[in-house]
Amino acid sequence: MSKNLSELSGRKGLRENLFEELGIAASETGAVSKDKAEKLAREFLMGSANVYGAATFYDFLRPENQGKKVYVCNGSSCLTAGSQPALKDKLGAAFAPEEIGEMCCLGRCHENSSFHYGGRNYSGNDIEEIAAIKGGKQMPMDKYHVASVGTAVLTCDFPGVEQFYATLGKALQLTPDQLLEELKTSGLRGRGGAGFPIGFKLESCKNTAGDVKFIVCNADEGDPGAYSDRYLLEERPHAVLLGMIIAGYIAGANTGVVYIRGEYPEAIAITQAAIEAIRELGYIGDNILGSGFSYNFKVIKAQGAYICGEETALLSSIEGQRPEVRVRPPYPTQHGLFNKPTVVNNVETLACIPWVIANGGAAFAAIGRGRSTGTKLVSLDGFFNRPGIYEVDMGTPLRVVTDELGGGFRSGVKAMHIGGPLGGLVPVDKIDSLTIDFESFSQAGFLLGHASVVCLPDSYPVISYIEHLFQFTAHESCGKCFPCRLGSTRGYEMVAKAMTSDYKMDRELFTDLITTMEIGSLCALGGGLPLPIRNALQYFNEELKEYFE
Repeated sequence: MSKNLSELSGRKGLRENLFEELGIAASETGAVSKDKAEKLAREFLMGSANVYGAATFYDFLRPENQGKKVYVCNGSSCLTAGSQPALKDKLGAAFAPEEIGEMCCLGRCHENSSFHYGGRNYSGNDIEEIAAIKGGKQMPMDKYHVASVGTAVLTCDFPGVEQFYATLGKALQLTPDQLLEELKTSGLRGRGGAGFPIGFKLESCKNTAGDVKFIVCNADEGDPGAYSDRYLLEERPHAVLLGMIIAGYIAGANTGVVYIRGEYPEAIAITQAAIEAIRELGYIGDNILGSGFSYNFKVIKAQGAYICGEETALLSSIEGQRPEVRVRPPYPTQHGLFNKPTVVNNVETLACIPWVIANGGAAFAAIGRGRSTGTKLVSLDGFFNRPGIYEVDMGTPLRVVTDELGGGFRSGVKAMHIGGPLGGLVPVDKIDSLTIDFESFSQAGFLLGHASVVCLPDSYPVISYIEHLFQFTAHESCGKCFPCRLGSTRGYEMVAKAMTSDYKMDRELFTDLITTMEIGSLCALGGGLPLPIRNALQYFNEELKEYFE
């Protein structure tokens, strides 16, 4: 990360944004041409190499994307479901091979057979209508089960915009310090995986001097199997937006940036429409409700890069730089977007804020268990009889989620990958020993993370899943640190060789490799990958031992 490049990008701020301009430049052909890249470099006073390096990093901007018309989901859920080979065959009858690309993940994990065409996502039986879809037929939005056990913080009925934003009026009558104290009392922790207290971030940003500050919503929900953020952006966007406004009031920030992954086109459109609706009603803009506080939003469409889920890579992305992880300190709350104090939080975390302010921090803290307060959204994939989004009080037994909410498995399952690709690989015989909270999973050697669930059926080889995880990490690595960049590639090569030849892996060498990734990587991508692999080696040794010396 270059502070100078951040300043250069910040000259035009968010009004003329380099990252967005790269997306516009690629809109016609699917890739940024050399001429357009050089033109943008001149306009933003950037080096051509910087612009080229950024543009060629993203799945939807790089030259390999040129000419692609339809994209097949290659996420973990669709992979273990085995739905994509047949899907590709059917798409092959409607498109030329060079017109078919890949995306990860489309958030249609509840029914799989997922693909993207013409700026929209499709799944389930939609492929049977591909000829009509190409002809302009609009398919209805997908449906999935939504329910809660305990307190419905995020899945409760929406009362209407004006009634919902009454909480904003209440908040603006209090001081930022009073609101901050409520959030501290609530114990609200980040729902994106790290579980970091939001009150600490807001206080740090609030106490950092600066005329310009930002609240950034990390809606780059790239964990295959997770679609809870997608649910909130499409079904409860006002909870996210109001949470960001209140966070801005506390931290002294006047701008909210909603960075939404390009794989969620419907979420982008719905969120933008929600912003325009509250602008008309006076809930954003200058001097909101006569309070003297002003706040505005900017929605940014991402371009396909899992690493942008890491907060510092996301900030570099917005700036139009290559989205590499930044070394910390300094932290974003001191030097964030355009080197200005910035708070970055994920969708679900921000969406909890309105409930906390409306009901009080103590009421939120009374839900849950220990330091895991409040509720958690859980995403269940298509291996459940009732796949969908379920909200549970922290501390709810995992068995309640799998059996009572999910209706049990529709076929034999041997493990659940919970919390995204960096989460724990949980054998089904561990279900009764776990509860949905940070501490339960951590103490058992797993990770709750996003609380997404991807099932491994009995027929799916664990070694193939390990290969998939290494390959995923190698593709998505930002490349800045060698433990992640090289370790993931060497791991993939070792596993692939063992699967396709008589080569046997040296267990000590293999363990050294993932340990180096774990302790040497700059962020949780390389550092987190070893967790599910260690789980696999621990619980599925009998199945894996034939691949080792």
